[in-house]
Amino acid sequence: MSRIYYFDNNATTRVAPEVVQAMLPFLEEFWGNASSAYRFGKQVAKHVEEARAKVAALINADPKEVVFTSCGTESNNSAIHSALVIHPAKRHIVTTSVEHSANIKFCDYLQRRGYEITFLPVESDGSIDLHLLDQSIRPDTAIVSVMWANNETGVIFPIEEIAAICQSKGVLFHTDAVQTPGKLKIDVKATGVDYLSLSAHKLHAPKGIGMLYIRRQAKYQPYIIGGHQERGRRGGTENVPYIIGFGKAADIAMSHLNEENTRVRGLRDKLENTILKQIPNTLRNGAKEPRLPNTTNLAFDYVEAESVLMMLDQLGICASSGSACTTGSLDPSHVLTAMGISPMRARSCLRFSLGVYNTDEEVDFVLSHLPKIISKLRSISPLNPQHPDNDTYDVQRAKLKRQETIAEALAKAGDKH
Repeated sequence: MSRIYYFDNNATTRVAPEVVQAMLPFLEEFWGNASSAYRFGKQVAKHVEEARAKVAALINADPKEVVFTSCGTESNNSAIHSALVIHPAKRHIVTTSVEHSANIKFCDYLQRRGYEITFLPVESDGSIDLHLLDQSIRPDTAIVSVMWANNETGVIFPIEEIAAICQSKGVLFHTDAVQTPGKLKIDVKATGVDYLSLSAHKLHAPKGIGMLYIRRQAKYQPYIIGGHQERGRRGGTENVPYIIGFGKAADIAMSHLNEENTRVRGLRDKLENTILKQIPNTLRNGAKEPRLPNTTNLAFDYVEAESVLMMLDQLGICASSGSACTTGSLDPSHVLTAMGISPMRARSCLRFSLGVYNTDEEVDFVLSHLPKIISKLRSISPLNPQHPDNDTYDVQRAKLKRQETIAEALAKAGDKH
């Protein structure tokens, strides 16, 4: 393939060349163990602490409040696990129905083991009812976990207000902020969160390194038990090259804030508005604002997203039908169905997530091909009311409706158990 047109930055990002250069010395020269007592190790440890300070600055935290992990999933799981261990008598968690699978599936796991989980519903635009959240917190609630911005729709949640509600109830609050760095200003001191998760590969650093912010006054029980690394809060030898890369990427992310909210937002709006104008029976999923400046999620009626993605892939265009962590699942997006979108329409949705490396030329390339792809697929789709074989359409529509009814009945039966 001669060229890649990458529009899936919410799944992962290109590692910035500056990050690669910052990491190389710690693969080739300063390869010692940062926990060693001799000078070679201590020299490496000094650089680790410098990187920690850079990551802390990204969220306006004290470096001692930053714990390096392997990824956002570990950070999310760690925060929830800690709250449950610290308060063993509290066996209730409040989260939302549109969280990343790292939270949804961990909470499902806990529910099967006797914990009670409140999955807050969302409105049709993807927003949550703060009054309902307030009412859902109980005396036995161990933690509230709400993502800062949704990875599929880009919808931003009112984290400061949620933190204030939790503080008034004396309940720990965690936010999965993986999608926010470089796009939104993060200030943990002003926000008042107890725990916050980041993943470096979402901000142009490598995969395999993440971070959990732990507010200085918040109690914390380690999730991974081992050595004394990370001040005893996360066992395991420090992943030095990737920590260095994370620090460099944090520096870069702060400098990208203005560009993400001006140039990248402009590219996103150009892509979204032109698609909505040129392609009929297309709509945006989720609130227009407040929303991440780089994300658009669009429904293309009468086609299946996977077919569109396959044709885009032939052209070197990378987009997605939802979270990369659910790719391959036959089920429609849990985020979109939670917003009240029918399974049939949810299977027609594409997410385009842009980044600082995208250009006007790349957006124009997508816009020059996508309308033709949708038109071609609709012309052969039995889901299309304009399809010449209306009987085939009616049969297919009835079949899908029956499948959805059966799935809903099974889900309700499962809830009763």
